[in-house]
Amino acid sequence: MSEPSTSRPVPAPTSRATVVLVHGAFADSSSWNGVIARLRSHVVAVTAVANPLRTLSGDGRYVADVLASIPGPVVLVGHSYGGSVITQAAADAPNVAALVYVAAFAPADGESALELSGKFPGSTLGDTLTSYPLTGGGTELAIRQEAFAQQFAADVDPATAELMAAGQRPATAEALGEGLAVGTPAWERLPSTFVLAGGDRNIPPEAVRFMAQRAGGRLVEIAGASHAVAVSHPEEVADAVLAAVA
Repeated sequence: MSEPSTSRPVPAPTSRATVVLVHGAFADSSSWNGVIARLRSHVVAVTAVANPLRTLSGDGRYVADVLASIPGPVVLVGHSYGGSVITQAAADAPNVAALVYVAAFAPADGESALELSGKFPGSTLGDTLTSYPLTGGGTELAIRQEAFAQQFAADVDPATAELMAAGQRPATAEALGEGLAVGTPAWERLPSTFVLAGGDRNIPPEAVRFMAQRAGGRLVEIAGASHAVAVSHPEEVADAVLAAVA
């Protein structure tokens, strides 16, 4: 006679909103793992999207397609270049109810990630990049593995940062250089939260402060955090997302 099952059914999400997480350049969806765990502990529906990192317009269309498959409202969260992508995607996604920018770009119409990263001094990303041509045209960029931990993940456990360096998703120069083309950006009409990583070496903290002020968004500062703030401070990042969900 078989033993009765002791497993319990997974409770249904208690919030009506689904959280959709979009990673940026030189990362992948696993960078959200700690954030996902905390969101699920609060019984929030969540999914992490694999950002193609090819072109801003194409990446935005792909995320918008994912959003169209989700019933009900969405809290859309982007990290780094993923902030540009969620701004692009939200223009064609009427179910987006709020935006969260995690050490991320929130461009105005016509602005690119590269333009915003150079608007204020402090980024050292350019000195750490390697590039190579693609047979289909364009150029792909990656952070040199020996420079990755210091540049991208200075406050992350070294063993984890080493794995992140090896598994990073390169982005095209074209994606980072393409300007937003949506007319009115979503952050002008939707509530927005900005997580500022105080030790960010990719996006100068003053750039994040500028974008948050321009959007009239809520600003959450995490002192000393690296660009990989979702990895090193998942609870604080998740709490910022939970506030947007609430």
